[in-house]
Amino acid sequence: MKKWAFVSDFDGTISEVDFYSLVIEKYFPEGRELFKRWKAEEILDIDFLQKVFLSINQDEEQIINEITSMPIDDYVPNFIKTVQKNGGDFFILSAGTDYYIHHFLKRYHIQNVKVFSNEGYFHEKNIHLNIDKEHEHFSKRYGIDKSKVITQLKDQYEHIYFIGDSEPDSHPAKHADITFAKGALQHILKKQNTPFIPVSTFKEVEQYFINKGVIQPC
Repeated sequence: MKKWAFVSDFDGTISEVDFYSLVIEKYFPEGRELFKRWKAEEILDIDFLQKVFLSINQDEEQIINEITSMPIDDYVPNFIKTVQKNGGDFFILSAGTDYYIHHFLKRYHIQNVKVFSNEGYFHEKNIHLNIDKEHEHFSKRYGIDKSKVITQLKDQYEHIYFIGDSEPDSHPAKHADITFAKGALQHILKKQNTPFIPVSTFKEVEQYFINKGVIQPC
């Protein structure tokens, strides 16, 4: 069994904005009403995302440019390297799509990071999702069940650390050994009485690890 792994959500956690909100703002203003229906739980998360991602209508070069221009927590690339140099594995766990996550990793020259997410691909000016209902991680609501991923990783590592920022992250948070919470996730976990460490940046997470002796600064 390996010693430890750090698992991170992407949208709103690594990135400063959700990719779907960027699409709605720039290319799909009609999506604002769809967003309200989603928040009212009239439609499932994965159905909302599929509709948004199929409404971009831009060449792939433009889409990739939007992805690689997304604001992120600038400390993330350094944090990933620090985790890896201290014997930990880094994973990205997202209920979005691996399509834009892989472009992010390429943009910042990040290696040896496995992505668990909904499979996505470019076709006819939009991002399509390939949802496999037979996949072991399938979720009817999110496309991917984050809790199942965390549970499986716990069978492989002595310690699993997790960070997220929103409702989908409240489910895997219950299974991680320690959860770091950003944004709305803090209020959700507090209501659920799920233990967490509040943070705003990955630099704060690194400082926590240094204080606890989990890592040595690189």
